[in-house]
Amino acid sequence: MQATPFCLRVGHLLPYSMSGSNTTEFTNPSTFILLGIPGLEAAHVWISIPFCTMYIIAILANFTILFIVMTEPSLHGPMYYFLCMLAITDLVLSTSILPKTLSIFWFNSREIDFSACLTQMYFMYSFSAMESGIFVAMAFDRYVAICDPLRHSTILTNPMVAKISLAVVLRGGVVILPIPILASQWPYCTTNIIPQPSCLHIAVVNLACADTHVSSYYSLFVIFCVMGLDGIFITLSYTQILRAIFSLPTKDARLKTFKTCGSHLFVISAFYIPGIFISLMNRFAQNVPLYFHVLVATVSFLMPPMLNPIIYGVRTKQIRDRLLRLFTHKGA
Repeated sequence: MQATPFCLRVGHLLPYSMSGSNTTEFTNPSTFILLGIPGLEAAHVWISIPFCTMYIIAILANFTILFIVMTEPSLHGPMYYFLCMLAITDLVLSTSILPKTLSIFWFNSREIDFSACLTQMYFMYSFSAMESGIFVAMAFDRYVAICDPLRHSTILTNPMVAKISLAVVLRGGVVILPIPILASQWPYCTTNIIPQPSCLHIAVVNLACADTHVSSYYSLFVIFCVMGLDGIFITLSYTQILRAIFSLPTKDARLKTFKTCGSHLFVISAFYIPGIFISLMNRFAQNVPLYFHVLVATVSFLMPPMLNPIIYGVRTKQIRDRLLRLFTHKGA
């Protein structure tokens, strides 16, 4: 069995090792066994409390964002359309992970069908790739709005927004598709035990008793082509945005303009920084227990869906004002 040191989040790297005490002899399994957080089984119920809280906040906050944008005509613009896409992506991403994880924690429901495992894998990574693409679209929207405001309405028309959205969805769906397809082709004859609460790519592929270099190389290709290129495009966009901001004549104008894209910077940081942290931890903290790696990697999937709508609700004046009017009207 080949042990590759890479785990796709898209972009998150996670070391992984299997214990020889769990091996059995059988042919391809119909189910896998998810262990949850190895080494912290006794604390699963307590761990489930913050996880469940994060999921509830993510569901309520993202639906609130969708409701506000849909019911407020003044928010029917490119930035808010992309924000709705982000909310839908976060809802699907968190729902693809949390229900099964909570069933492990609460009911010890560790079995997952082979096809369901591959489906979960696909949804986790494809919607993570879509989220990365949405951030690129948002960065482009802010770039045009700040650096070329007079042409914003002519460049980012509704048909153009629809084309960008379709490209983001198709890219995320297509580029990730080979990952579960390749994983389904390998023979699994050693063990069906996955020391994770979800079907992470490397955790599944590492169980194969075959040369899985193709899966490893393709996952690296996706990391560089999705996260790498997206990161470059976002960096270039915000470099130009910041140059435009600092060239404004007055301090008030600079501050006001910076606030319009401040929420984007917070959200992008919440998405990319955990991946960088995990990569550094895996490279320089090899003695960290497996349960800590698993816990951090799982939280890194769940944190953005919770934080994104909160950050936009607090940092975006139009959404904040609409939300206050909504509660004020109900209170009256």
